[in-house]
Amino acid sequence: MEKILIVGATGSTGKRIIEILSNSQSFEPVAMIRKEEQKTIFEDMEMKWVLGDLEQDDLSPVLKGIDKVIFVAGSGGKTGPDKTTAVDEEGAIKIIDASTKAKVKKFIMLSAMNADEPSSHPKLEHYLKAKGEADKYLRESGLSYTIVRPGALTDDMGLGKVEIAPKLDHTGEISRDDVAFLLIMSLADPLVQNMTFEAVEGEEAIKSAMINLSQGK
Repeated sequence: MEKILIVGATGSTGKRIIEILSNSQSFEPVAMIRKEEQKTIFEDMEMKWVLGDLEQDDLSPVLKGIDKVIFVAGSGGKTGPDKTTAVDEEGAIKIIDASTKAKVKKFIMLSAMNADEPSSHPKLEHYLKAKGEADKYLRESGLSYTIVRPGALTDDMGLGKVEIAPKLDHTGEISRDDVAFLLIMSLADPLVQNMTFEAVEGEEAIKSAMINLSQGK
């Protein structure tokens, strides 16, 4: 089984990923936590965890034995510009560097729609700029990657159906459940390899949509 480091495991989307991967026959999730007291969440689930802080620590130790990384940490753009820069940009770059040194097989990044056009949303401009810079750094890192840029996240039950494209011509919402499945499906090496795509709720089954995107359909 491949070991998958979940960076941002204590967040809403991270917890969904952990729950889904807990039943996987192919992937073993490892939760990265910032504070040791958070370990009880994952010990109760009989999940492995490692301690690491995106803002402070040398992150090399957390990559030991890790095959792939899913990055879902983030400020959400709601905690002020300094925190956003520290986590969404600099923290992401730090774990990308550590992943490069550790020769991980693939790095899956949760980004945000319009991260390449931050000025299109003045209220979220700093957040989107930070996300865009982290995405650019990942694309240029030499790592195999997938960058998922969802629309507005909701806590609704996942429908399992999406609309995805390198660039959508409209905005929209998507559930955290469906985003979690998109990120997990991106672990499969032939799918969406070295691709960046946007995603909203749609009419096509997630697996079919990702296969078609991978094949340029």
